[in-house]
Parts: sequence; structure tokens; C-alpha cells
Amino acid sequence: MSRIRLLPRYEHKTQPLAPVDVFMVRLLRSGALALLVAVVALSIGMLGYHVTEGLHWVDAFLNASMILGGMGPVNAIHTTAGKIFAGCYALFSGIIFLVAAGILLAPVFHRFLHRFHLEGGKK
Repeated sequence: MSRIRLLPRYEHKTQPLAPVDVFMVRLLRSGALALLVAVVALSIGMLGYHVTEGLHWVDAFLNASMILGGMGPVNAIHTTAGKIFAGCYALFSGIIFLVAAGILLAPVFHRFLHRFHLEGGKK
């Protein structure tokens, strides 16, 4: 029975550098995982704005995507629950941004450090 791996298995420091096609597949998988994280975070924001502020789904999408993108809310927040949700979602969005960036850049950093390690061992 095969399992689906979310993150790629990287080569050990004693192994040669992975071919470019393997690296590209890693980048695509990391990009897909980062996109999944962003879609889940956006869905949480949309649901929160819909429930706490009674915004229609399109307006909830706009507010959630603007906060997730770092721009700030579009619609005014009127309820106490909405204000608490908006503050928590803004903090959550900042963390999600860092997580998504880490997921996207992990294959690049690994390849750079692996190549650096291989070149350092050729003395």
C-alpha cells in the first residue's frame, strides 16, 4: 500500500545532488501544498466573516483575502464577535504567510545548502 507524501523526501548529505527534474517536481509539490494551506486559511476567514458579520460569501471572500494578503479589511466590522474574529484572523494570517513561504522555499534552500555542502567536501 503506497502512501501519499505531502513533503518531498530530500537526499542525504552524502548523496549526490538531485537532478533538475526531481527538483522541479519538489517545487511543484511544495507550491501545491502552499496553495492548499492558503485555500484552507481563506476558507476559515470566509466562514468567520460570514458567521460573525453576516457578510455575503463574496464580501466575506474579499475581506478574508485582503487580510490574508496583508492589506486589511474592506467592510467595516460592526459586531464584537466580528472584531474579535478579525483580530484573531489577522494574527493567524501573518503566521500562515510565514508557513506558506517556508513551504515554498524549502526545496530551494535544501538544494542550495546541499550543493554548498558537496562543494565544501571536494577540498
